[in-house]
Amino acid sequence: QVQLVESGGGLVQAGGSLRLSCTVSGRTASSYSVAWFRQAPGKEREFVAAITRHFDNTDYADSVKGRFTVSRDNAKNTVYLQMNSLKRDDSAAYYCAARSGNSYRDSRLYDYWGQGTQVTVSS
Repeated sequence: QVQLVESGGGLVQAGGSLRLSCTVSGRTASSYSVAWFRQAPGKEREFVAAITRHFDNTDYADSVKGRFTVSRDNAKNTVYLQMNSLKRDDSAAYYCAARSGNSYRDSRLYDYWGQGTQVTVSS
């Protein structure tokens, strides 16, 4: 059994920053590719960013590229999503998900999910 827990969400003003954390239990985070997805009311679940196992290659949605950074701290068994220059459109529930092997942008390919953490950007 693998469990993921997100933290770090909250209310932030536009232009501000937040860092989300995803801790992985049951296995080490380095054993999995981990992706971040988000979903806002009335919208489909959207891929945000991912980091692969083995080599820490990263992938970003165009909407967040240059503003968000995904990273892994294997010693802490944690994956982070650093979010800078936040916009109102970034407001959503953010979820981390994990799978063995390569990362993908399709959420259906992920086996394990966290409970989500809410990010609200005000203006």
